[in-house]
Amino acid sequence: MTHDELDQALDRRFAEAASPDQQPGAVTVQTDDWLGPLSTVKATCSTLHDGLRYREIRILVSSHFETKLLSRAEAGERGDPYRDLRARTPEDSRAPA
Repeated sequence: MTHDELDQALDRRFAEAASPDQQPGAVTVQTDDWLGPLSTVKATCSTLHDGLRYREIRILVSSHFETKLLSRAEAGERGDPYRDLRARTPEDSRAPA
């Protein structure tokens, strides 16, 4: 998954959600993807409780994960506290390393 594919998946999931449970809940990312094709994602972490977030959606990075977007229902507590998807801005990208 590339940065653009992530944005497209987030926007599509949000637009097609018929209920809050179907909205974007969390993104699981395999470590190699985080260091490679997703390295331009400018994620933020304002507090440990909020965790790493991109466009207000929690990002979970591990060598044990498959890179994919989870709905709130699929993410369960892993996406808490849930927030509405924020629109993409030019500041959401950073230059590749």
